[in-house]
Amino acid sequence: MAKTRPEPVRDPKTDHLLTPENCVVVLIDYQPEQYSTITSGSHDEITLNAVAVCKLAVAYDIPVVLSTVGVDMGVNKGTIDAIRQVLPDVAEIDRTGVNSWEDEDFRKAVEATGRRKVVIGGLWTEVCLAFPVLDMLAEGYEVYPVADAVGGISPVSHERAFDRMIQAGAHPVTAISFGSELMRNWARESSDKFRKVLQWYFPERRRIHAKG
Repeated sequence: MAKTRPEPVRDPKTDHLLTPENCVVVLIDYQPEQYSTITSGSHDEITLNAVAVCKLAVAYDIPVVLSTVGVDMGVNKGTIDAIRQVLPDVAEIDRTGVNSWEDEDFRKAVEATGRRKVVIGGLWTEVCLAFPVLDMLAEGYEVYPVADAVGGISPVSHERAFDRMIQAGAHPVTAISFGSELMRNWARESSDKFRKVLQWYFPERRRIHAKG
């Protein structure tokens, strides 16, 4: 018998997997100055996957917390245009410290969502991502670093940071695995939200690889 109907939808708020109703997306320090020192992976690939996460958040109405460091101090520029274009209405929370969880405004923004599953990306992996991840885990959050949307100053710093986060209880995901987890079933009407992201993603990924 042909299967054309979706399976029953589990409770989206209590599901142990990620759903549009139970998670928040957090993006930290996607700024030109941070990019300029990353050598653990391709800058284009990091941006591609970070933007994919943003597009998924917008498509599925997931709250987003966006943070920068050193902008008000006049040291750094703000979030890169590729992300701002997808999130034009999300206010940046600027900080002076490298650990965003120590910033009261940032912490309150995450807490205000009421969501305990945090899908997170940040530059660098070993500092601006790892430190808040470790603090959130210590406070009982479930934290999902997006492994292909982040980077460190060297491959070893990036890899050891993931070792540290995983040992503390983090659950790494990738941009497209995140989208698949949100979508869950191709027969759902909402699956078109994921299809549209994929229709943008793979041509863009091919363009990046053809470039270089």
